[in-house]
Amino acid sequence: MIISDVTLKEMIKSGEISLTPLDEKQIQPASIDVKLGNHFLKIDENFMDVISLDDEIHYKSILADEIVIPAHSFMLATTQEYIKIPDNVTAFVEGRSSIGRIGLFIQNAGWVDPGFEGKITLELYNANILPIRLKAGKRICQLVFAFMDKNAENPYRGKYQGQNEAVGSKIFKDVD
Repeated sequence: MIISDVTLKEMIKSGEISLTPLDEKQIQPASIDVKLGNHFLKIDENFMDVISLDDEIHYKSILADEIVIPAHSFMLATTQEYIKIPDNVTAFVEGRSSIGRIGLFIQNAGWVDPGFEGKITLELYNANILPIRLKAGKRICQLVFAFMDKNAENPYRGKYQGQNEAVGSKIFKDVD
């Protein structure tokens, strides 16, 4: 069940859900808008000639209040907000319609696991033929929260827990 603005406000007030910083204007009828942070990662194409799931991926770190994403380019970014959700709630990362209409695709593998805590790393792809300029502090996407039928037996405590900036893929650490 998707959590309404009324329940979101109650859960934030009680501390069950935490988003810091948060302006009440960010709370929408069935979601919370989140803002773009100022930390970005770009794959370092000068360090690697191919991306492999078995090897560490190298990124260039960029700290900036404004960034331009070239046409048909990919970049990682972070949210301004540090979030914490309980073990019985999950969240979906959804792009804002106004952002999608300029050709910017935003994702976080679409999902925030119950028990996650940290800033959310966003995958940004500029599908447009023109570069897109982004500014930190602007609403970039939204979180849609949903209750689970029970607390997760194994809530998220994984390799991205507690992140404070954009974090690149750690797939090379997976044990299959």
